Amino acid sequence: MRGIIGFIAMLQGALGFIGKTFFDGAWGLLAHLFDLPSVAYLGLFLAGAALAVWGDMDKKRKAERA
Repeated sequence: MRGIIGFIAMLQGALGFIGKTFFDGAWGLLAHLFDLPSVAYLGLFLAGAALAVWGDMDKKRKAERA
């Protein structure tokens, strides 16, 4: 579940950062709810990547035990 949430957070962070940095405004669902700076979207992407990696490592660890 952490991997899925992390992937969604990565997408929202990437869409917001790319849209706000290179185009006229942020993209994604968060842009409709919050007005965040570009650095916050980059932080959201990194937090999502950390969640995705954590979920994947936990899945591999559980598979090794079984």
